[in-house]
Amino acid sequence: MTEVDSATLIESGRRVLATEGAAVSAFADALGDSFVQAVECILDCKGRVIVSGMGKSGHVGCKIAATLASTGTPAQFVHPAEASHGDLGMVTRADVVMVLSNSGETPELADIIAHTRRFDIPMIGVASRADSTLLQQSDIAIVLPQAPEACPNGLAPTTSTTLTLALGDALAVALMDHRHFTPDDFRSFHPGGQLGARLATVANLMHGGEALPLVPETMPMPEVLIAISQKGFGVAGVTSADGKLAGIITDGDLRRSMEGLLDRKAGDVMTRGPRTVATTALASEALGIMNEKKITSLFAEDPDRPGYASGILHVHDCLRAGLV
Repeated sequence: MTEVDSATLIESGRRVLATEGAAVSAFADALGDSFVQAVECILDCKGRVIVSGMGKSGHVGCKIAATLASTGTPAQFVHPAEASHGDLGMVTRADVVMVLSNSGETPELADIIAHTRRFDIPMIGVASRADSTLLQQSDIAIVLPQAPEACPNGLAPTTSTTLTLALGDALAVALMDHRHFTPDDFRSFHPGGQLGARLATVANLMHGGEALPLVPETMPMPEVLIAISQKGFGVAGVTSADGKLAGIITDGDLRRSMEGLLDRKAGDVMTRGPRTVATTALASEALGIMNEKKITSLFAEDPDRPGYASGILHVHDCLRAGLV
């Protein structure tokens, strides 16, 4: 195994983070009208935000396009070299183009810049030199602050790409704030994986309709036991004469009422005032309640119909959805 000097490595890492952090802080202080104009331009866009950049700027551009797309702003990355060989057809008059280049003089960007000028497509330029060709040609010019690269030779794109990446996040979040982008909106773009599971609502996972294990207070316990067995949740919700959820019968209630159980009715055995959850609540919140109360099921109420059981959520539903 290669021997290393831990102290030197940590110092190197801290120097990079401090250099880039200082640059991002300076950028935050300098952010002004051009940022507002860029947000307004994107909000007015009828098509997509086309992001383009060469080299490391291109890699950052891919991430910016992905972040915008996943937060409610249709976006696509177009590689400038491929654009010169036909992909310019992806860029339409309905779009906004965001071009990234630290120097602002990247030759591969010439054709996509010319395309925006030829067809009067709004262009947001991002570069570190206000007098660069890119920013001089742009409708909206965002100037990155002059800051040293974190690379010890001052050559490898490090600080500059961090600044561009942070700008992309700032634009995406500003757009989210303006549009009041909600967790439900976010989930619609992230249906898969653990993120999608964490954003699933109770209504997305619960069982309703005929699957609901509901019995009236007047039902004899032999019939209640059959209903519990048939529905398969191990519990039964007990409804009052007006159909509202009055109580719940669990295995604990059955054990406590063993003596003369079959001679009783549901209302005699149930526990009144069961804990419920709103259908609009996150499933992760419901799972937290179940863990806290050491229960395996929760009845769900529609906020528009308080007191009535609209569904039931079992802990296994949460586990199948990927909630842990």
